[in-house]
Amino acid sequence: QVQLVESGGGLVQAGGSLRLSCAASGRTFSTYAMGWFRQAPGKEREFVHEGRFTISRDNAKNTIYLQMNSLEPEDTAVYYCAAAPRPGGPYRYWGQGTQVTVSS
Repeated sequence: QVQLVESGGGLVQAGGSLRLSCAASGRTFSTYAMGWFRQAPGKEREFVHEGRFTISRDNAKNTIYLQMNSLEPEDTAVYYCAAAPRPGGPYRYWGQGTQVTVSS
């Protein structure tokens, strides 16, 4: 069992940056595949790809990060981290989400 808690969301102006964190419980964190997803109002949840965004993890702290740069209003969404027990497998554990709002 893994519990995930996101933090770091908030309101930022277009062009700004935010770093989200996802803290995980459990001693087997390092064996899980981790990912970030987001869901904008009225849209389906989607996987967050790297590019403007960078994903990193610190297994010693049981934490993954999402560094978001050059934010755009279209990036406004609730951001979730998720854990899969094995790479390529389904994401089984989800955080509660953190709101990111980008103003124009």
